[in-house]
Amino acid sequence: MRLANIFNLGGKELRSLARDRVMLVLIVWAFTGAVYTAATAIPETLNKASIAIVDEDGSALSNRIVSAFYPPYFNPPKLVSMAEMDAGLDDGSFTFALDIPPNFERDVVAGRAPSLQLNVDATRVSQAFTGAGYIQNIALTEVVAFLMHHRVPSVLPVDLALRMRSNPTLNESWFGAVVEVINQVTLLSIILTGAALIREREHGTIEHLLVMPVTPFEIMVSKIWSMALVVALAWIGALTLVVQGILHVPLQGSLALALAGAVVTLYATTSLGIVLATTARSMPQFALLTIIVIVPLEMLSGGATPRESMPQFVQDIMLAAPTTHFIMLAQAILFRGAGFDVVWPQFLALFVIGTVLFSVALVRFRKAIMEQG
Repeated sequence: MRLANIFNLGGKELRSLARDRVMLVLIVWAFTGAVYTAATAIPETLNKASIAIVDEDGSALSNRIVSAFYPPYFNPPKLVSMAEMDAGLDDGSFTFALDIPPNFERDVVAGRAPSLQLNVDATRVSQAFTGAGYIQNIALTEVVAFLMHHRVPSVLPVDLALRMRSNPTLNESWFGAVVEVINQVTLLSIILTGAALIREREHGTIEHLLVMPVTPFEIMVSKIWSMALVVALAWIGALTLVVQGILHVPLQGSLALALAGAVVTLYATTSLGIVLATTARSMPQFALLTIIVIVPLEMLSGGATPRESMPQFVQDIMLAAPTTHFIMLAQAILFRGAGFDVVWPQFLALFVIGTVLFSVALVRFRKAIMEQG
């Protein structure tokens, strides 16, 4: 009877979700449009940066420097006057403005070490630091090539042989797509489970459950398995249709093992959704609590930035978060093709965290049911 109750109550949750069009739109968008946007909208490398050049020399060397800036790193440079450069930087038309002084070529040939002035709009932080280094290397390369009358490769005392593993083309969208799918698992599992509980309270159907021969354990488990099933299916669909199909990201490891990791993670995150739902008294309160919880989970778990770059106490605290272990697990499997012998510590940690959260959720849910009754 207990298993039948859990199954039937979970079916009720699925039918209720099927009638909630807003939630369905959210699920579809979270695992399609949001994943594609996060993977492609904000590149980590310089891309089509706007540059203006004030050529006060008009020499062969200055023309070489001007012609060295081209897509995809830069838009074709715009030749402007000094007054136009200042105005363009002020109104945001240019991110970079390079000033080539008069007699630049003559001073270079004479060995006087002239200076080039580079003005950078540092309000565009994502491009300012990286772009300055690109421009410096491009200008120096053209000056050396001009002096040598041909490009001479620099001879280094040590030859560094680079081998790019897992992402040989350094395509940032590969990493961004998988991380975004992982983030959506956490977000949607918390929202769907918590909303399912609060919806019972706001619609008054919780009283119906109280008079039925079901226990709080059965009610809570039914919400957990039904919402976890929805998120797990959406996660698999996002990996196969969006990540592999549209973005063409080659996933190295076993999808079945990654799915098992997602299921253990959902055991923890759906329980966390119950904890938040029993803490909040209304849907707006639950939304605010979700924001407070989700932002640290996504920013500090190693998806946005490497955990090694964070303070040690933050790394230690985030070991108690399920997302930290899920990101480690998913990246190891999907990027590096790791097997269970490598990721079993993350599976164990997720199971322990999930059991703790499930126990806390069950205690709070029973208390909420008693108060409601």
